[in-house]
Amino acid sequence: MKITIVGAGRAGRSFSRALRDVGHEVQLVHHDEVESVAESALVLLTVPDDAIESLSRSLPRRRDVVVAHVAGSRGLAELSGHPRAAFLHPLVALPTPNVGAVRLRGALFSVGGDALVEEVVASLQGRVLRLDDAQRALYHATASVAANHLVALMGHVQVLAESAGLTLEDFLPLAHQALSDVSSLGVDRALTGPASRADMATIDAHLAALPESERATYVALANAAFELAERRRSHTRA
Repeated sequence: MKITIVGAGRAGRSFSRALRDVGHEVQLVHHDEVESVAESALVLLTVPDDAIESLSRSLPRRRDVVVAHVAGSRGLAELSGHPRAAFLHPLVALPTPNVGAVRLRGALFSVGGDALVEEVVASLQGRVLRLDDAQRALYHATASVAANHLVALMGHVQVLAESAGLTLEDFLPLAHQALSDVSSLGVDRALTGPASRADMATIDAHLAALPESERATYVALANAAFELAERRRSHTRA
């Protein structure tokens, strides 16, 4: 299949490499080079979410071309006017083109619109997830928490570690263990630490030791851990 990818950032380059690897004829262009998309069966927009609608308006409207985007929180409305429109959002992180290209193979994709994108997913040996329009924003928020907020949490850990004269790398094995426990035991059983046992004296000592700039983050996460521990206790009593 001949595919033009518009947008040469991390997502665009990841898709470009992955699709070429499975045999598609791919051209990767910048957002200001849309005049070269006419001969493609699929035009894939890998631009920032807010740019999708305006960019789609600049594309020719043809019945032999599918225009699609890869945004997780957007649907078909941003592509209105195109006879054939679709979206496919991969539920994977794409930090670099090389890593992203590998992860796109076999990924779970949220798809909608023209069935051509399902052929693209199949060529990548991926799996298809279909959501109602009302689910899409919450689906994408959940993906953001699972990936982006987890990275932000590690940024919090890094600041605390360096304040104690240590490094993030000293604590990464512990983080890997906790995530592995979630996978194998479930969230309730994986929770440990002072919030899980309502140890306020220890938490107060933590807050006294923390850099002031990090206290709000710690309190928000401790409160979330308290709520999780209370749900666990409620389940146990039930």
